[in-house]
Amino acid sequence: MAQTTEEGKTFADRFTEDEVQLFERDGFIIVRGMGDVDLCGNMLKSTLEDLARETEPIEFETDVHYPGSPESLNSEGGRTVRRLKQAHSRGTVFTDWLSNPGLCRRLAQILGPDVVMPLAHHNCIMTKHPRYSSDTGWHRDIRYWSYQRPELVSVWLALGQEFSENGCLRVIPGTHKMEFQPNQFDAAEFLRSDVAENQPVIETQVYAELNPGDVLFFHANLFHAATRNYTDQTKFSVVLSFRPADNPPISGTRSASLPELIVPSVPD
Repeated sequence: MAQTTEEGKTFADRFTEDEVQLFERDGFIIVRGMGDVDLCGNMLKSTLEDLARETEPIEFETDVHYPGSPESLNSEGGRTVRRLKQAHSRGTVFTDWLSNPGLCRRLAQILGPDVVMPLAHHNCIMTKHPRYSSDTGWHRDIRYWSYQRPELVSVWLALGQEFSENGCLRVIPGTHKMEFQPNQFDAAEFLRSDVAENQPVIETQVYAELNPGDVLFFHANLFHAATRNYTDQTKFSVVLSFRPADNPPISGTRSASLPELIVPSVPD
């Protein structure tokens, strides 16, 4: 697909100018094989240990009440984990990922030289389980967040294969720049599929299918969605979000409720 970097590029640890333009146009880009085998394996090992212990903080599927979610913690599948929160504090392997030179350079290219990682949003390991996972409708992450400008980028690292049957992300290219009217959303600010003007937009969706180690960069204002997991294997992804240093959270909001980390600058 056009938004995927090719193997063997001269500047393998950064975006080319064409790739930066693709991100600006489409609001997302995939970098193949950016996370190496050892990194993904160690992250998965840590994740499985924390799942077995139910190490807090945790979001359960029942907490979100999305289609497919168990009704309560006491119902069948009620303790199915949706995400392990605060990934950065769960082991040095996650800190190591934050200082990956290819990650730092690419973030600087699309966000500017001074980049900050909020701990209040994403900063998690997504765990999409069989049977009791849920459907997530079309939404923009910025609907939950409160910053001076809607200029943030999320970085999604696949720890295993992600494809349509196990609920990989779907994205709608270019929607990070589009304006929508209130009647195009439901009460929870999901894009309504039953509204006529939304349907041509939704039809342009792209499946962000990933292999282990592949990374999806996507704008916080980009519409994305995912189905539940229809396979018999759990899907694992590490998701972090980043902002330019000059785009601070609004005081008194959840976005300002936790400290933030400065992403290290990497010399060229």
